[in-house]
Amino acid sequence: MEGQVTPTTKPRRVKPAHLMCGMPLWGICGAILCSYLAYVSYAHVRQGEFTWSHDLLSIVTYAVWVLLIAGLISETRCLRERLFFVLVFANFTLGFVLAVWAEAPFEMVRKVREISSALWALAAIASLVVALSRGRSTAEKKADV
Repeated sequence: MEGQVTPTTKPRRVKPAHLMCGMPLWGICGAILCSYLAYVSYAHVRQGEFTWSHDLLSIVTYAVWVLLIAGLISETRCLRERLFFVLVFANFTLGFVLAVWAEAPFEMVRKVREISSALWALAAIASLVVALSRGRSTAEKKADV
């Protein structure tokens, strides 16, 4: 035998510390979209429109968004990003529940519309905070320790 055989192992995939921090484009896009959805939700409340769509396409769309955002929450390790995704997740979960629950009481639907407006506004603010904050890499975090 000429040489020693060493087992080769794959290097572990290093996850980036941040999905959105340090990349203002994503935070600004999130803030614009959440602001728009807050406005639309508030417009429904202001105009007294408390109906909710219960068709299959709406239910599936909400379900896909809930699963997508849940996956993104599991990938974040930054509190700012996690807060943003949790607010968006809460909104889509409320939408999914009301899309499935066709016999929801009118007062509950009205209250959910109001809550949804506030959650979208908070998500817009959280997204701006993420956009304006600088994400630190895992190497920088280890150097601080």
